[in-house]
Amino acid sequence: MKKNKIILSVSIVILLCLTIISLKQFSHHKSIEDKSKSELNSQVISDSISKIASEYPGEIGVAVIINNQDTVTVNNKSIYPMMSVFKVHQALALCNDFDKKGSSLDTLVKINREKLDPKTWSPMMKDYSTPVISLTVRDLLRYTLIQSDNNASNLMFKSMLNTAQTDSFIAKLIPRSSFQIAYTEEEMLADHDKAYSNYTSPLGAAVLMNRLFTESLISDDKQSFIKNTLMECKTGMDRIVAPLLDKEGVVIAHKTGSGFVNENGVLAAHNDVAFIRLPHNKYYTLAVFVKDFKGNETQAAKIIARISNTVYSLLIQF
Repeated sequence: MKKNKIILSVSIVILLCLTIISLKQFSHHKSIEDKSKSELNSQVISDSISKIASEYPGEIGVAVIINNQDTVTVNNKSIYPMMSVFKVHQALALCNDFDKKGSSLDTLVKINREKLDPKTWSPMMKDYSTPVISLTVRDLLRYTLIQSDNNASNLMFKSMLNTAQTDSFIAKLIPRSSFQIAYTEEEMLADHDKAYSNYTSPLGAAVLMNRLFTESLISDDKQSFIKNTLMECKTGMDRIVAPLLDKEGVVIAHKTGSGFVNENGVLAAHNDVAFIRLPHNKYYTLAVFVKDFKGNETQAAKIIARISNTVYSLLIQF
């Protein structure tokens, strides 16, 4: 009787061991299968974007980060003029500086209207006609992130945190080789070639936007402010946002950048970087940079919208 019990116990142990080994093998096989499927999906997205990019007269760089796991890039070089996309970088760096100083975004700033540039893009100047404009830093950031106001950006670079300080902070968040911030909007307006020194790779811009929405980079209240403000962005609604406006349950936060047209009719830059949340806890970050495009802004926007629609259409299938 005792012998039978021992045999039975040994049999149970062996059975358990075999079950564990089997489960491990199944889990390993499933992991390989999932990885293989993920790589296949990424390749499909990459091929689809590459085909679109090859059809147009200009350099088109794209980066997609899917669910904070898979990454797809096309023409990912650190050569694309950021233009106003760098206002996201500026907002993060400035808010971090305010965190360190214990300062509030509700700090009031008095602005001498005569020192603002009436020739640059500035909805703020249209909204306020008084000789002295009183706004909070929060207001200034909302103008830069929602309406891409150049005067507001220039003012904050001049009196709060300069381009070198901004560049230095962002280098702590994304690879140093992926971007550079050297000039203000004012300096780029005076010399259009300087826009090429405020550059980024598509992946560099995508990583920053992705980290902004998925990690803790600065104080919670200031980071939430930036994220919520980017969801209100009103510029470039014909770009990444365009094909997603009628999609139920899709939430979009984005920032655009628009470049100059030179004497040969070449558009220096037309950009958009977005964080897109889909239903069922799926999300992705998409950065599209169009450089030296032999066409107009409307045509460039259609390219970005087409890439956006393609990425969305593929991702909802996977």
